[in-house]
Amino acid sequence: MPKMKTKSGAAKRFRVRASGSIKRGQAFKRHILTKKTTKNKRHLRGAVNVHDSDVKSVRSMMPYA
Repeated sequence: MPKMKTKSGAAKRFRVRASGSIKRGQAFKRHILTKKTTKNKRHLRGAVNVHDSDVKSVRSMMPYA
């Protein structure tokens, strides 16, 4: 069997932590920031876990992660 390929878009967006959980960046922080409140932008900082319902599909896109 040939090797499975990792989806390059998924590799750029997700990282698998040592514990096995998958982290992702927050959405809605790229542009049109002037109309968003400071509090809203502050809460969008940092990385968060991928939701449990999406973990299976993310793992299938990254077979070797």
